[in-house]
Parts: sequence; C-alpha cells; structure tokens
Amino acid sequence: MSNNNITFIGGGNMATSLINGLIADGYEKQRITVSDPDAEKLAQLAARCGVHTQSDNNSAISNAEVVVLAVKPQVLKSVAQDLAAAIQQVKPLVISIAAGVKESSLRNWLGGEVALVRSMPNTPAMIQSGATGLHAGPGVSEAQRNQAESILRAVGVTRWVEEESMMDAVTAVSGSGPAYFFLIMEAIESSARQMGLDEDTARLLTLQTALGAARMALESSDSPAVLRQKVTSPGGTTERALDILEEGKIRTLIDMALHGAQERSVELSEMLGEQ
Repeated sequence: MSNNNITFIGGGNMATSLINGLIADGYEKQRITVSDPDAEKLAQLAARCGVHTQSDNNSAISNAEVVVLAVKPQVLKSVAQDLAAAIQQVKPLVISIAAGVKESSLRNWLGGEVALVRSMPNTPAMIQSGATGLHAGPGVSEAQRNQAESILRAVGVTRWVEEESMMDAVTAVSGSGPAYFFLIMEAIESSARQMGLDEDTARLLTLQTALGAARMALESSDSPAVLRQKVTSPGGTTERALDILEEGKIRTLIDMALHGAQERSVELSEMLGEQ
C-alpha cells in the first residue's frame, strides 16, 4: 500500500478518521490527497495531517491509484458524474463509503467499467474502533481487494460480503448498531439515577460495564450466550433481570428493529439510485 497514491473526495469526519488511521499505520503522508470545496477544512487537514489538498476533484485524482468517495450520499451522484471522464481515463480503484448507494448506480454515474468497492463503516471508526462491511464489484483484482481492506482496516475491523444485497444487513447490524447500544446505555444510566446514584457515577458505571462486556466478548472464545450463562447465577439478581427482559420479548424487539433497519436500507438505496 505504501506506493499507492490515495485521493479522498470529501474531507469530512470519516475521511479524516481514515487519513489519521492510515498515517498512524505508517502510511506516507505525501501519498495522500484530499479534495473538498471547504477551504478552511482543507487548511486544517494540511496543518494537522500534512497531506496534500485540492479544491478541484478532477485535478486531485489525476495521479491517484485509489480514489475514496467520502461525500454524503445525497450529493454523490453529481460528484461522481463530474468525475466520470477522469475516472475512465485514470482507471483507479474506487472505494465508496457512502451509505446506501448501490454499485450499479455508482458505476453508471462514473461512466461504465470501474474497479469499485462499496464499504459501510460505522461511526466508531472516528476513534479507530470501527466495524466495516466491504463488497467488491466485478473487475476488482485480489490486489485491489487488499488495498481496500488495508485502508478501511486502519480504523477498525473489516469483513467482506460476497453478495451486495448483504450490505443492507451490514447497515442494519453495524452501520446503525452503535445507536442501539447507545439507547441501551441511556436506559441503564437513567434507571441507575432513579435508584439514587448520582449522574457521574451512573454514567461511569454504565459505560465501563458496556466497554468491559464488549471486550470480554471480543477476547473470549465463548459465544455471548455462554458468557451470559457464566455470569447468571441461579436465583440471583442477574437471573431476575434477564427473566424480566425475556418476558418483555427483548429478542423479538431486537429482531424486528434490525429487520426494519435492513428494509429501510433497501428503500433508501432505491431512492438514492433514482435521484
């Protein structure tokens, strides 16, 4: 990867996170270019990260082996169409981090044949703790798959899905997933305050418990189900709490929520493709 020139189209939070992750991994700053219409944003990136900056997208990709499309889904069509001629001439690997935009739509906007990888990072990528789903379109070589994985792995873990339709499931699980856990933490913290704990104590105990549980699950060879059983003593406090959650059909609610998110992802993909 160290010999590849990478251009980011868009210099927002996710692009900045990827750039910081790449540099932390030892990637050469002079190989990275960022293009964005916001001059102040570019100045900050140049000062903080030491990367090249451009305000013209087409000029920015003229020497790029990899182009990362890091703009909002709502403006991706116009940005891609403006880049189409240059993309067809340069023939870089194109990585899209725009949620919900189908490969077929993006390929059409970019003028036809292009080596294209769709990715779905989530917001914890901003602290190098992300989970990203990846899908490679036809024509993406093994070397290019490795390039894409290396870039996204700079901000967390990555997983490939072979069917593009599975990106809607990725969106439902990890793309939207942080919000589910924030809601659970919010609810636990609220109950803790109602039971008499002060705000700071309630928050710290809630967040550290969530962090500890996640780390145990990641580092253990046991499944979450086995870990749950190990901390649930018969007739104890944990069992009482879990029984109440099960009686409230928490599993059914979670299943319905994720399927709802997946369905909405499909709907948004159709809408974005028709814009």
